[in-house]
Amino acid sequence: MTRPSTLSSSLDLIGNTRLVLLRGPSEAAGCEIWGKCEFENPGASVKDRAALWIVRDAEARGELKPGGTIVEGTAGNTGIGIALVANALGYKSLIVMPDNQSKEKMDTLRALGAELVTVPPTKFADCNHFVHTSRRLAEEMDGAVWANQFDNVANRRAHLESTAPEIWEQLEGRIDGFTCAVGTGGTLAGTGMGLKEFDDKITIALTDPYGAALYNYYAHGELKAEGSSVAEGIGQGRITANLEGAPIDTQFRISDEEGLEWVARLLREEGLCLGLSSGINVAGAIALGEQLGKGSRIATILCDTGFRYLSSLYSAEWLEAKKLPVFDWLRSS
Repeated sequence: MTRPSTLSSSLDLIGNTRLVLLRGPSEAAGCEIWGKCEFENPGASVKDRAALWIVRDAEARGELKPGGTIVEGTAGNTGIGIALVANALGYKSLIVMPDNQSKEKMDTLRALGAELVTVPPTKFADCNHFVHTSRRLAEEMDGAVWANQFDNVANRRAHLESTAPEIWEQLEGRIDGFTCAVGTGGTLAGTGMGLKEFDDKITIALTDPYGAALYNYYAHGELKAEGSSVAEGIGQGRITANLEGAPIDTQFRISDEEGLEWVARLLREEGLCLGLSSGINVAGAIALGEQLGKGSRIATILCDTGFRYLSSLYSAEWLEAKKLPVFDWLRSS
């Protein structure tokens, strides 16, 4: 796919990200593993797509008026995307985040001019969960709309209409499988639905971190979580509206340690600085490639930049505190 060299709007920078062949993962899987470079979006993550589609949908339905405010509960990346889209279209943004997310995300949101509210992390059933808090704040404000990324299917439509056709065109219709982890479910469901429209034989796989309940749901029909993960923005304990009807053919569960191994290798061997969700996605793509066999072509999502996690994932002190392996080069610095 040829990316346009001139654009009429900054919003046109969202999407049309490139696909890169990942050498180490391809060798490990014995097939081709391709990564969709979502860190190329202006907000440096895959969530820019959902942000744009959600805002445009609210405008089209007449809910979002000039000068209005977009309110969202997020682990950070969707909030960053919403803040940028809001700025470009003349809206304000208010973002609610759990206070255990990376400092870099919080600093970025403040720098973008978003109003940031942080709350203690808690279970979804708790009325003080960041999602429920954001909904209440939106209801209490004049001229505000609640983005509701988890259950607003404009989220998955972004990937059905943009991510899936981009991957299909970039791989010239020669793709055997797609996988990624789930936070809201929009990326996996939308991309899976879109790719299935091109070729129903494409295998769509869930890659779940520990601590999430979806692996057991798709494998055994029960929403049951096991273990834990420090990955931000992924891991889900319920079937969101975005996940309903998702064409998931198989599922994998990946540990933080395995994901971190690929984060380290992709940086040291291929010069890609990524977050843990990307490492987990790549590990899942390798598992899918091994399942589909030699000669298969697998695509996955490189969700965001590792520069968003300098105080956590790329900090020896933080990794040691979490009892996770420390990257070799951090030990010597």
